[in-house]
Amino acid sequence: MNFFIHQNINIHTIKVEGISNSSVLQIGSAGIIRPISQLFNTGGFKEAAPAAGATNIPFIPLSEPRF
Repeated sequence: MNFFIHQNINIHTIKVEGISNSSVLQIGSAGIIRPISQLFNTGGFKEAAPAAGATNIPFIPLSEPRF
């Protein structure tokens, strides 16, 4: 059975609280979404990264968005 869907989507504002590995953000319809998660250690790291704020690198504040 085939479905033909005609959509008109207008997004004025979208706020995403969080995206993690293998997350899918879908707006509208799609035929088939095949999830895939690929994690690579391209830097050759052998231990976990330090916790955020545990280093001496200062946080850089971001400016407010302009609308």
